[in-house]
Amino acid sequence: MKQAAREARARERPIGFVPTMGALHEGHFSLVRAARRDCSPVVASIFVNPKQFGPSEDFQKYPRPMEADSAALEALGVDYLFAPSPKEMYPDGYATSVAVEGLGDRLEGRSRPGHFRGVSTVVLKLFEIVQPRFAYFGRKDAQQVRVLRQMATDLNLDTQVVVCPIVREADGLALSSRNAYLKPDERRAATALYRALEAVRREIAAGERDAVRLSVALRRALESEPLVALDYAEIVDAETLEPVLRLRRSCLILLAAFVGATRLIDNALVEEEGDSFRVSL
Repeated sequence: MKQAAREARARERPIGFVPTMGALHEGHFSLVRAARRDCSPVVASIFVNPKQFGPSEDFQKYPRPMEADSAALEALGVDYLFAPSPKEMYPDGYATSVAVEGLGDRLEGRSRPGHFRGVSTVVLKLFEIVQPRFAYFGRKDAQQVRVLRQMATDLNLDTQVVVCPIVREADGLALSSRNAYLKPDERRAATALYRALEAVRREIAAGERDAVRLSVALRRALESEPLVALDYAEIVDAETLEPVLRLRRSCLILLAAFVGATRLIDNALVEEEGDSFRVSL
């Protein structure tokens, strides 16, 4: 992979990179299509990173349909698939990690201690191996994107983090590899996450700007679904990820919840436009 990257850079060809953990779906494919519009060659990686899973999380059962994933990426025109083993990424004696302090400690970081340290470490390693000019991530993982953008800035990386829209099912559920865990009744209940965000969007469209009242509406909508157990639901500044009292400039509505035993996340981006706010789901 490093040799292929060196050859592309020597020919001044911008590498587009889509890092994944496999179990690919249309959300991943939209990232590949964005990379192909901007870059040549396009590299995708598949690596289920053990360092971003907690001891009680789903590392062992995380789906790994490598043959189907590889065929799908080839059909989409990906030039290189990089699929290292854990031993290659973390050989005996490996002792280095990367932490983005502050941004990685709250919300997902609070619920999943060490998660963003594992994410930042593996993404930095992947960036160093692949040497992309652009790396493509979905906004569904909004906090992760913010953490990685900060890492790229702080470490003066040549890679630009490109954020692409959330891809949803027809009923609003954000695409996720973990959706495959949901039983039929849980799958129906999981739409409560999208419905809660929609409820807040309606409140904002009606003129509500108080983030505390909006958070109450968000939680109320989620708690109306008995199969959903809320982890967190917060409205934060999109840059600092600190809670806000009123909508301003650019905010994120972030939520995480268990649907049965499956933990799902979702979000909406709220952006000020003149005297109003635009909400992107």
